[in-house]
Amino acid sequence: MDAIVLGGGLMGAASTFFLARRGVRVTLIERNRVGTGATVASFGNIRRSGRYLPQLPLAARSLQLWGQAAKLLGRDVEFRATGHLRFAFTQKAVDEMRAFAKAARPWGLDLEELEPRDFRRRFPGLGTDAVAASFSPRDGSANPRLIAPAFADAARRLGAEIVEEVGVGAINRTGSSFEVVTSKGRYSAQVLLNAAGAWGARIAEQFGESVPIVARGPQMGVTEPLPYRVVPVVGVWAHDHGGGYLRQVERGNIVFGGGAGRTEACIETGYARADPARLPGQLRSLLPILPALENVCVIRTWSGCEGYIGDGLPVMGRSATTQGLFHAFGFCGHGFQLGPGVGDVMAEMIDTGRTDLSLDEFRVGRFAGRRDGACDGAQGMER
Repeated sequence: MDAIVLGGGLMGAASTFFLARRGVRVTLIERNRVGTGATVASFGNIRRSGRYLPQLPLAARSLQLWGQAAKLLGRDVEFRATGHLRFAFTQKAVDEMRAFAKAARPWGLDLEELEPRDFRRRFPGLGTDAVAASFSPRDGSANPRLIAPAFADAARRLGAEIVEEVGVGAINRTGSSFEVVTSKGRYSAQVLLNAAGAWGARIAEQFGESVPIVARGPQMGVTEPLPYRVVPVVGVWAHDHGGGYLRQVERGNIVFGGGAGRTEACIETGYARADPARLPGQLRSLLPILPALENVCVIRTWSGCEGYIGDGLPVMGRSATTQGLFHAFGFCGHGFQLGPGVGDVMAEMIDTGRTDLSLDEFRVGRFAGRRDGACDGAQGMER
């Protein structure tokens, strides 16, 4: 078997690696450089708290792979199981936290509930006015700048072809194969994996599958270095204080996101811009989490083009119309944690024809017959 993967973000790069690891001849095609799209714009959050419940088995599989990443890929991608701390500042947030913890337990996620005296002792200086918190000790963070290139490089060592900085033209189904016409030549394979992120819906549309998607850009930032003391990734329940979240890297800088609405992104160029006018309000949303941020300098802000689907859930699995076509796109800003698991599951499905994980909630056919694709679903919070 041979396969083409369209899209060199984390999902595409991880899928390419796991396909190559299974002995599948695979070509990854990326119009820019691997890992330069939504992946590199990510906060780097590896969290299971607050996820859509049917997504938790995939998140658990991915977490196991994050723990093996350095060995699998031959380099440190800065995965750190520092824990995920999530504060509740209101009774509404406490109720949400407890309801999620109860519902998530049968799915294999046990959250520790902390009272104020507990988190003030264990995490001094954080969430001083919070009324409760949850803690997930096995979660953490990784470096978004390192992970996709690491997967691509490891895939290349296994024999995969990585084609970057290439214009993609026609995508055709010819007999039992797919043909992708690019500025660097034509590529054909029995299998096509659509991992094109915000552009994934355009590819699906070519094969008669409509997915409601919009391009948006998150507002991310990083501060000057501070004395290192914030060990876990920190967020909030119920979007308290605007839903800000942060983590501190070992060099001392505070990386932050949330607390500001996502901006419109240009799907044609893939360009998204952080809005400096939103920065003061964003920083204010972080002060209840970490009051020490009141007088720090922000040294950089950034954004990236992400695809948001109408129900807040990704499209993942087999095409409903075309033999040999698979999808893994539209992760709505909460796909970073899932990346290794998505790659592993898609490779398993392509290679063996099956997977033990249920992907029914994420099937592309769920939008068939809908005019706008709108339905109730999960919303990405902390990225």
